[in-house]
Amino acid sequence: MIFLTALPLFWIMISASRGGHWGAWMPSSISAFEGTCVSIPCRFDFPDELRPAVVHGVWYFNSPYPKNYPPVVFKSRTQVVHESFQGRSRLLGDLGLRNCTLLLSNVSPELGGKYYFRGDLGGYNQYTFSEHSVLDIINTPNIVVPPEVVAGTEVEVSCMVPDNCPELRPELSWLGHEGLGEPAVLGRLREDEGTWVQVSLLHFVPTREANGHRLGCQASFPNTTLQFEGYASLDVKYPPVIVEMNSSVEAIEGSHVSLLCGADSNPPPLLTWMRDGTVLREAVAESLLLELEEVCLAENAYGQDNRTVGLSVMYAPWKPTVNGTMVAVEGETVSILCSTQSNPDPILTIFKEKQILATVIYESELQLELLAVSPEDDGEYWCVAENQYGQRATAFNLSVEFAPVLLLESHCAAARDTVQCLCVVKSNPEPSVAFELPSRNVTVNESEREFVYSERSGLVLTSILTLRGQAQAPPRVICTARNLYGAKSLELPFQGAHRLMWAKIGPVGAVVAFAILIAIVCYITQTRRKKNVTESPSFSAGDSPAVLFSSDFRISGAPEKYESKEVSTLDSH
Repeated sequence: MIFLTALPLFWIMISASRGGHWGAWMPSSISAFEGTCVSIPCRFDFPDELRPAVVHGVWYFNSPYPKNYPPVVFKSRTQVVHESFQGRSRLLGDLGLRNCTLLLSNVSPELGGKYYFRGDLGGYNQYTFSEHSVLDIINTPNIVVPPEVVAGTEVEVSCMVPDNCPELRPELSWLGHEGLGEPAVLGRLREDEGTWVQVSLLHFVPTREANGHRLGCQASFPNTTLQFEGYASLDVKYPPVIVEMNSSVEAIEGSHVSLLCGADSNPPPLLTWMRDGTVLREAVAESLLLELEEVCLAENAYGQDNRTVGLSVMYAPWKPTVNGTMVAVEGETVSILCSTQSNPDPILTIFKEKQILATVIYESELQLELLAVSPEDDGEYWCVAENQYGQRATAFNLSVEFAPVLLLESHCAAARDTVQCLCVVKSNPEPSVAFELPSRNVTVNESEREFVYSERSGLVLTSILTLRGQAQAPPRVICTARNLYGAKSLELPFQGAHRLMWAKIGPVGAVVAFAILIAIVCYITQTRRKKNVTESPSFSAGDSPAVLFSSDFRISGAPEKYESKEVSTLDSH
């Protein structure tokens, strides 16, 4: 951070810009400790030709527009301010000299926000400046640590606190710096926007032991109980140092030998076991174990014979990887390869719903082939690898796509004057479903949510069509399901009182019943005409009554969920 100890640019701009335009200058942001005060430096300007006798001003909180009735922080005309600022705000500057510097005392978190100044020269010469200052109420000093701290290289850590309260000056002290270095206080420095900070520096050369050390800074205010503390943990980077390793190994024939290498570093090191320039094992870790089995040495007084023994590092299987087709069309052959690494080689098994589909023993790969896949093959599979050192598993999904299949659960049922039709479809991807009433020349699809209710569970889609006000024989209903692989249609079988009644009386009975019904209707019609001949409505040549459905025949959506709607309002197909 760069500090300006000479006259800051903020004030230079003010002096150079005086000369006749509305404008204000204040720091865009300023901070203060809770319970202290803050002085917000402010200058403003106005056209020289105005020459007011008296200059007044108003400070607003969080809004520059008087019509929004923002809280008044300070008002030179009436001294009436918002209750939050009573006894806590006053003007340090002289408005006649175009200085609008504001002082806020005993600041608390609710005073944090934006502060706007409005110049009042009398009459219509009033101006609210868009420039504003954002006040931040803080409770901890700011400790600045370089982004990289390396052991053996000198580092500078700074503690910075705001010093914008003329009544209370902060004093800084370091906490937990013993053994690191002696602090140097730079004192009060001016920032580039006209605000002030108190700065203390700590120079030291860190060691590996300083990694994770908690360094603190305390800001206190003399003659008060106000104290504020902030902390930062040092992240010291240093090279590896091997701290643990077998110096020599004596082994008995057939025994098990373990070699351990441990190192201390930050960040963690890459440990590598090598033999004759060949890497045997490596890992990013603080320690690495190398296991040797069956060290064999034969010797006597006349000589010796030795042979190279095998090196084997035992470890649990890695998480299996699965390669293959995860989306297939019904009838295709699917090949899935599951592989892993371990020592010894694992037992590999592929499951589906706890049923073993394929398995191999002491192999690192397992191939699963599904010939002519069907919808029953759709679902979640697991590839499990295990040996005596552990077990790992990977889940994968196979999606089988196929044309719609209309299930046997599809039917229509009648109860009183209501007919409800269920179309149950198994399909992947999800199909579009439509209900057709051929005798009514009407088709209703699932996009018309007011009439059709659909619900999907897995690969099965259930669509429900409800017909209300059905007093006549139940209509034929055909359900059609369609996706990109094809379409299937089914005339839904009827279950219910209406269809059974018409089936029992037979064709002859139906003719007789229909004739009786016509006679009754004619008798009632003639009787009504005699009584209300003057009131009977008539249709002109261009009018025709609705003949598609009776006025009380309606199609609705899910039972008890949607209001009914007359089918005659639907488009005919």
